[in-house]
Amino acid sequence: MQSNSAKIQFLEYLEIEKGLSLKTVENYDRYLTRFFEFAKIKDVGGITEDKVREFRIYLNRQLGIKVKGQSQANLKKNTQNYHLIALRTFLKYMLKRGVKTLTPDKIELAKISQRSLDLITENELARLLNAPEGDSPSALRDKAILELFFSTGLRVSELASLNKDLDLSKDEFSIRGKGEKVRVVFLSPTAKEAIKKYLKERKDFDEAMFVQMSKNKEDKKGGRLTTRSIERLVKKYAIKAGISKKVTPHVIRHSFATDLLQNGADIRSVQMMLGHANIATTQIYTHVTDSKLKEIHQKFHSKKKK
Repeated sequence: MQSNSAKIQFLEYLEIEKGLSLKTVENYDRYLTRFFEFAKIKDVGGITEDKVREFRIYLNRQLGIKVKGQSQANLKKNTQNYHLIALRTFLKYMLKRGVKTLTPDKIELAKISQRSLDLITENELARLLNAPEGDSPSALRDKAILELFFSTGLRVSELASLNKDLDLSKDEFSIRGKGEKVRVVFLSPTAKEAIKKYLKERKDFDEAMFVQMSKNKEDKKGGRLTTRSIERLVKKYAIKAGISKKVTPHVIRHSFATDLLQNGADIRSVQMMLGHANIATTQIYTHVTDSKLKEIHQKFHSKKKK
């Protein structure tokens, strides 16, 4: 089967049957195209272990982005693995369709070092949430954004997509996340109150929950806040709160997850609330809570010997 037509069919399968986002499909397209062009493969049957091994060596020697404008770093192991995952998923689809080619289990992913989390302390989190001051519409909006992030663990793209017709009579709402998957997230009393105060000051007819606002009340700016704008305001309030670490919406998402685990939530429940497709993604947070185990061990172990 011709590799190009096979790739097109595979990408259509990802988009239509698997329901992946167009951005994800574009990434798969880029990774597979890179492999086919490197290996000079015209037919799917020509994919061999040797071709994949040569491709892995090629990827490992590629240069990635410039680091601080000086030198270039090698392509990260994670990025290398994205190429291999795309190829493995493609081969699995081909075998499912009865096309003879390399079996996907012949491709092993590169081992990567344990990912570290960017975290802020409970005190820093409290200062961040309290950083927006005053009753101006923009301050109330920003307070609502920060409280909503910590209450729900939403991704920045998910928060930016919200509309103001959210039913605040309930303590929960549904959100469509990655891969068009729907999950339920929950509103804390403080988040709900912050949103109510903010919406009470809204005089426009924009459907978006969070909109741009001008400092000049006479100048109507409007328009949905972009993910970049939300990232900038989180950074602004982190600086205002005196936090020296880099703080992003994803850092608040980390705080949401670790807070749940440290207070006794089970990992499966946290996985569902974060919208992780694979529990392995959620398990990174268990390493953060391991410090609590040390405290328990020191407090309760071998007390009779002391």
